Amino acid sequence: MTVYFHEADLPADVLAPGPVAVDTETMGLVTPRDRLCLVQISDGHGDEHLVRFMPGSDYAAPNLRAVLADPERLKLYHFARFDLAAIKHYLGVMAAPVFCTKIASRMIRTYTDRHGLKELVREVLAREISKQQQSSDWGAPEINEAQRDYAASDVRFLHALYAAMDQRLVREGRRELAQACFDFLPARAELDLAGWPEIDIFAHA
Repeated sequence: MTVYFHEADLPADVLAPGPVAVDTETMGLVTPRDRLCLVQISDGHGDEHLVRFMPGSDYAAPNLRAVLADPERLKLYHFARFDLAAIKHYLGVMAAPVFCTKIASRMIRTYTDRHGLKELVREVLAREISKQQQSSDWGAPEINEAQRDYAASDVRFLHALYAAMDQRLVREGRRELAQACFDFLPARAELDLAGWPEIDIFAHA
């Protein structure tokens, strides 16, 4: 297992075919205000790639954008809604099709209200991850080793979670409904970017 750190783009041909796990780190939770600093990506074969963007970046990243925009490559996320919006706003591509482990968790782990990645990895995979670096300065000139390991851990387990959660969705008869939710996520991200982040446009009032 190796964590690779890249500036401004992903090197060509470093990912195997198939699904990729994706996550982002930003300067905050307001996408148009808080710039995208890091994109983490893994093909599930043991390595994680971190792509850092400095202030003033044009986010051209042709290799990364090509992977994210590939309609034949499934993207695995935990809380895809946020990452899709950040990637669309800054990199200009909709990184779909999608499987979101947080949505899957909410649909099958109805016996708990704990759907964070740390809790999910602990229960489903019997592994531990640290969230100590969750609130840190991702725009700093130097991304330290603790930050790098934290960022890598956010994609390290998503392939295994995908396999386990997909089986549970099938077991509980909720796979088709989950897929409908996943298919809607790009539109949900677009609504967030267009100014409807908290308004339920389906509500009666």
